[in-house]
Amino acid sequence: MASPEVQLVPVGLAALGAAVISAIWTVAQLPAIGWMAALAYLTASTAILLRALRRRRTARFGAANVITATRSALVGIITGLVAASFVEPVSVPLLIGLVVPALVLDAVDGRVARRTDSITELGARFDMEVDAFLLFGLSAYVAQDLGPWVLAIGLMRYAFVVAGWLLPWLRGQLPPRYWRKVVTAVQGIALTLAASGVVVPGIAGVLVGVALALLVESFGRDVLWLALHGRRSGARPGARRTRPAEVDAS
Repeated sequence: MASPEVQLVPVGLAALGAAVISAIWTVAQLPAIGWMAALAYLTASTAILLRALRRRRTARFGAANVITATRSALVGIITGLVAASFVEPVSVPLLIGLVVPALVLDAVDGRVARRTDSITELGARFDMEVDAFLLFGLSAYVAQDLGPWVLAIGLMRYAFVVAGWLLPWLRGQLPPRYWRKVVTAVQGIALTLAASGVVVPGIAGVLVGVALALLVESFGRDVLWLALHGRRSGARPGARRTRPAEVDAS
């Protein structure tokens, strides 16, 4: 079982995130649905992380995980703003001002993990889940202007997980591939530019369309690899149902 000190770090960061969320919603008078969505994300993500820490009996949380947890708190606020945007307009500068550091920190946590020699499977998985939900939130926001097709970016990774429940060979372990990291970065940049409004809708649509095409290519290549190799070796029932994270975190 993870020590109380290890569990205290993510709980403390989540509590800080909740306090910031409450302050923003009080000052900006945003719809309550956004506040509830943000707190729901923080509560669920923290509970899942604590369960994983206990199961692995993690001895230390690690600096890289602190960065990822901070990024997760930012994603919680972003989630709330996106949910609120379906009811009334939200501050675009505020949204982008949260998205940019969340994307920047995505590159920092892996570098810190490598430099401190504290790379773990849990840290990489934690980093990947935060990435996936950030892209889902951004795609939901951009879809309001460009159309529901944009949601394919945020939903594709989750569709891959569901497909793994139905097709055991999709649960096989994929080899590391740096291109996945590049494609993930492209998704974040394209969606952020589209959400910011600094590019006209036509160009924003092209950028997001190219990002989606790259994502389809990346997932398609992984599915093809698993179809050729995964069926031979088979996947054990409890195998991981997600693609390997390409950004390491401790």
